[in-house]
Amino acid sequence: MPRTSDGRERLIEAGVELFSQRPYGSIGVAELCTRAGVNKGSFYYFFASKEALALAVIDRHWTWQKGVWAGILDGSGSLLDRLRGLFDATAQMQVDAVTGTGWVAGCLFGNLALEVSSQNEPVRLRLQEIFDEQIAMIASRLASAVESGELQSVADVDGAAKAIVAQLEGLVLFAKVFNDPSQLDALWQNSLALLGLAPARA
Repeated sequence: MPRTSDGRERLIEAGVELFSQRPYGSIGVAELCTRAGVNKGSFYYFFASKEALALAVIDRHWTWQKGVWAGILDGSGSLLDRLRGLFDATAQMQVDAVTGTGWVAGCLFGNLALEVSSQNEPVRLRLQEIFDEQIAMIASRLASAVESGELQSVADVDGAAKAIVAQLEGLVLFAKVFNDPSQLDALWQNSLALLGLAPARA
């Protein structure tokens, strides 16, 4: 039995693991508690419902992912180098998932959005906020590159950022559906086109 102080943390970790692997609707409180090593009665001490845990899982995963994105986007090199680094890191996560489990994991946020956003308004709104934050992260770096003269072909920074995030999410979904991380290979060329740049040579 985990200590009270770490029971909540274990439940969140179990939620991240299970919600990343299987449909949200197929996972019950009992299974979450078993995975976390927490008794079912204690679950409701920490969370009012499975939805409340899901929101905590979403926040935890975004805290981690936002740190990864910021570390890459604020690193060295040109903006294009950093964007490509972000795409490469995204693709590598799916490759690692296939290596470890035999299946592309997809995106936790995208998976939940497809399954529960039409049925669960709090989850939908939180996912919307996260996608807006992702767009803002890309847009701010694009704006800086335009201001510095590095990018001269982007007239609509916000639109370009939204299109990049949308195709990133969409190709991760394709990778999951086809169980094939190579679906993400088109990400770089597509993004260059969205930025009005000539495709890079292979």
